[in-house]
Amino acid sequence: MRIAILDDYHDTIRTLPCFSRLAGHDVTIWNDHIQDTNALAERLRDTEALVLIRERTKIRQPLLDRLPQLRLISQRSVYPHIDIADCTRLGIVVSSSQHPGTPSYATAELTWGLILAAMRQIPQQMASLKAGTWQIGVGSTLREKTLGIFGYGRIGKAVAEYGRAFGMNVLVWAREATREKARAEGWATAPSKQAFFETCDVITLHMRLVDATRHIVTAADLARMKPTALMVNTSRAPLIEPGALVAALKAGRPGMAAVDVYEEEPLRDTAHPLLNMPNVVCTPHLGYVSREEYEIQFTDIFDQIVAFAEGHPINVVNPDVLTSKARR
Repeated sequence: MRIAILDDYHDTIRTLPCFSRLAGHDVTIWNDHIQDTNALAERLRDTEALVLIRERTKIRQPLLDRLPQLRLISQRSVYPHIDIADCTRLGIVVSSSQHPGTPSYATAELTWGLILAAMRQIPQQMASLKAGTWQIGVGSTLREKTLGIFGYGRIGKAVAEYGRAFGMNVLVWAREATREKARAEGWATAPSKQAFFETCDVITLHMRLVDATRHIVTAADLARMKPTALMVNTSRAPLIEPGALVAALKAGRPGMAAVDVYEEEPLRDTAHPLLNMPNVVCTPHLGYVSREEYEIQFTDIFDQIVAFAEGHPINVVNPDVLTSKARR
């Protein structure tokens, strides 16, 4: 099969052990990022199987209509960036492993690194040292403070365990059924969303972006946070109401933020407000970007391609396409 892999920024994928699964196929890897439909249509015109790295590139109907050879899209996790209905209409199989039971420890670890970096002002202190001004202020420790886990899934649970290891009081907020699960596993839950935002010293978001969670954190929620509190988002930017985080930081509640995700990615606008606020630690969506996590993810992605090539697609998110007359 003719396979195209998009957005491999650092040309890492060909160095992974799992890349050998594609032996015998014609593989093209693109290291840059483009979203222009005309450019993508030209780049992918002969592609039969398309590999996506999370949501880096949007695959919408105008592009799909111009890819007559495309038979399979293979990726991992959620797929809000793909027009699934149009894939089905055009006979394109979409395979996307949902990795049940496997948390992204890479994301959990980055979250904890951001919490430590922000609370102890590590990036700011490093910049001060390099500028020859030594220390610039006093940070805060984590022990006996309250860590708020908003969304008690696999990553949220891992971060909660890190918090407990650091001597923090952990408080969970999520849907009622999820809060019941957290309580059954020994974690405290907040009596209300309002109390959650008012109580916590650190709040970290850990939920998938779906219609029910889009803008789930509002400006009013942020305004309830302590002026000494930290908001952390390593999940998805649209979980927070547009513009609310920047406005809240300017207003002083919360006092700090640590951010790994943005409304537009890759973020290349050096004038972006979050990049220019002294109380914000920013990273370029590194949550899942580790060699170990890549090996796990691309093993799944390449296994989906192999299964498709052998005639038995797996992890198909649009199963109607399998019996469709339009299937390619």
